[in-house]
Formats: sequence, structure tokens, C-alpha cells
Amino acid sequence: MLTANESNFAARMKHIRAGARVNSRVPIQIEWEEAQATHSVKGYTMDVGPNGCLAIVPQGFAIGQHLRVVNLVNKESADAVLIWRGHEGRSGWELGLELQDAADQFWGVEF
Repeated sequence: MLTANESNFAARMKHIRAGARVNSRVPIQIEWEEAQATHSVKGYTMDVGPNGCLAIVPQGFAIGQHLRVVNLVNKESADAVLIWRGHEGRSGWELGLELQDAADQFWGVEF
């Protein structure tokens, strides 16, 4: 029997992985507001989908933080929410980002 926390985690993971995913390394820039200034870091995706991506960036963020993702290939940008943070590796943090109202062509691939 699952505990309430385990059940919530399972539901979140199902939502996180909802929809089609494509392994794709896309260079991205993550932007955020802090102390009345705009900050940014560059990273890349491991996989992309119509609703978000798994990205590697050299900056850790808090779950639920609102960010802006810029696809550096086609210059499209979209608001995003950090819904999952994995481990910090040599290349940076693993981040699960959920796009908010991204254009259909955001990643430049069809799903």
C-alpha cells in the first residue's frame, strides 16, 4: 500500500512524463528575476516534449520557481516552472521544466 507521499510522488511523476518525448540536445538559456535584476545561465536539454524538457544547467533552482527558457537554436522563448530537480553532476543540475503556453514550434520538432 502506498503512503500519501508515495502516492503524490507517483501522480507527479506520471504528470511529468505525460506526452511524447524525444531525446534531443538543444542549447538553451534559463532566465530568472532576482533582486530586481534579470539573471541567466546557459545549458542544454537531454530530452524535449511538447510540455517541457529535462535540462542540464549549472545553476540549481527551487521546485516551483518560475523561469524563462530560451531555445538558442530558433530563439523561441517560453515561461516555465521547475517541477523536478535531480542530481548535481559535473555538467550541472538535472532540471525538469514544464513549459507554460509554449508555441507549437518551440523545440523545432513535431510530436
